Amino acid sequence: MRIANVDGRLKLLVHDGAVDVAAASNGRFDSNPARCFEQFGELRRWADGVDAALEAFAPESAGPPSPAPRQVFGIGLNYVDHAAESGLDLPTAPLVFSKFLSSFAGATANVALPKGSVDWEVEIVVLIGEHARAVAPARAWDVVAGLTVGQDLSERELQWSGPAPQFGLAKSYPGFSPMGPCLVTPDELSDPSDLELGCELNGDSVQRGRSANMVFSVPEVVAYLSGIVSLLPGDVIFTGTPAGVGAGRRPPRFLRPGDVLRSWVEGIGAITQTFVAEPPLEQD
Repeated sequence: MRIANVDGRLKLLVHDGAVDVAAASNGRFDSNPARCFEQFGELRRWADGVDAALEAFAPESAGPPSPAPRQVFGIGLNYVDHAAESGLDLPTAPLVFSKFLSSFAGATANVALPKGSVDWEVEIVVLIGEHARAVAPARAWDVVAGLTVGQDLSERELQWSGPAPQFGLAKSYPGFSPMGPCLVTPDELSDPSDLELGCELNGDSVQRGRSANMVFSVPEVVAYLSGIVSLLPGDVIFTGTPAGVGAGRRPPRFLRPGDVLRSWVEGIGAITQTFVAEPPLEQD
């Protein structure tokens, strides 16, 4: 199943078109994409037999597939090659930080660059489909609603400032967590544990990797998190980035106004961000 958030309405994607879920189900399912995760299993069963007229679907118009999660997690240093380019040892357990909902954006967005050094990090994003507590890795895919494409944009100066890192704030400026263009359930992918992902900056490839090279796989991350907290329907997990970030280059390279970043994941789709100068802050 593939679903998308189009102008705030839940759409089922079929072939090259879309079905308005609330209309086609006669109100059985809410039009609000945020609410579908509470009925995700039921929605999947209904989608298997849906027969309705198709609307046009423009992937670039899609919003975040889970627009109002109660919890947003990020996993750091979760690709072997990214840890190497960062000059850091591989973690012995997932390195977890939180991101903030106000940083969410859809598949196509203009993102204002704050002062500092803003970097790119293409990621596979996991969306949780049911309440999950102490889930074993062997069952972890069962609680995953689906995957989408994401960017974990990061302002590196703030990230590493102070006596302790500021990961959450540095990765949560407005527009710093774009996602889309759709949610794809794991069964739609030939191997959801081994997907190619990458991104291009102004048409030049800057990242390319495979999720099989994660330090901790999606099932291991879900099991680890659910062993500590309760994962809730609609929760979002950014699962880490492969090598090729700007901070890992010599010399380092960071985003500038006018840059266009295109990020993609095999079998899911692509998102695009255009970066603009931050407007002046209001003065008292």
